[in-house]
Amino acid sequence: MHIGFIGLGQMGIAMAHNLLKNDHSLAVHNRTRDKAEPLIRAGATWASSPAEAAYEADVVFTMVSDDAALRDVTMGELGLLNGLSEEAVHVSCSTISPDTARQLAQEHQHRNSRYVASPVFGKPEVAQAGKLWVCVSGETTAKEDVRPFLNLIGQGIFDFGDDPGAANVVKLSGNFLLGCAIEAMAEAFTLGEKNNISRTSLYEFFSTTLFASPVYKNYGKLIADEVYQPVGATPALIRKDMRLLLDEAQKALVPMPFADIVFQQLTATVAKGKTDIDWAGFAGEVSEKAGVVRPKS
Repeated sequence: MHIGFIGLGQMGIAMAHNLLKNDHSLAVHNRTRDKAEPLIRAGATWASSPAEAAYEADVVFTMVSDDAALRDVTMGELGLLNGLSEEAVHVSCSTISPDTARQLAQEHQHRNSRYVASPVFGKPEVAQAGKLWVCVSGETTAKEDVRPFLNLIGQGIFDFGDDPGAANVVKLSGNFLLGCAIEAMAEAFTLGEKNNISRTSLYEFFSTTLFASPVYKNYGKLIADEVYQPVGATPALIRKDMRLLLDEAQKALVPMPFADIVFQQLTATVAKGKTDIDWAGFAGEVSEKAGVVRPKS
């Protein structure tokens, strides 16, 4: 089968490698070609535009930063819709607004192609291992047709129905839950620290007893050590997701005060120019507001 892949950030390049390993032919496109070089050396072909990446593809994956970027690579002058064959499927793995997903699904329907929303959960190292958690929504036969490809990048696929926007509601909700967990751990660990209890001891206790889950184990270690490396997603990227979540909440008349707290913490982090840390680094705002001063390195 022939696959197109557009968007080669940390997540995209890891996902594309797993597709390439399974004897599919792969055409790749990114705004900058240098990020595609490892894939080209591994056997992928370079496409000079999204339309070229989609040409004669059975399925095209996109993994780009936001709604505007996805609209551009899909519907722009050289967008994938101008190269995609009838009945081919566009699998969108980006974190975008549910309304954008619905709009793109309609555009594909007008062109006799198909659209599946497929946002994922997992950091780049999880993507490299092919162990992402995959959410899907959209037209039933299209989801069935792309399932073999999704099995190559994920350890589990969860179907949220026919509404193309549904999987993106789930993705935004999941990022909200992660943000609340990060904020909660930051507050608890800082309270302990100010009472002469080490952050590490709190982390070790809670992550092995009451909260023995991947989120508390993985993000908890970053927060306890206050070392926000390696970078999975940046504060600016997840701030965008929280903005989309709050917009959706407003439309649905759902009060989400905790979401606003996470959004404001991320806003402060971005405003300070912290671009080279994982998004969990917004936990540092809690320590700072509590007057915890770290020695300068």
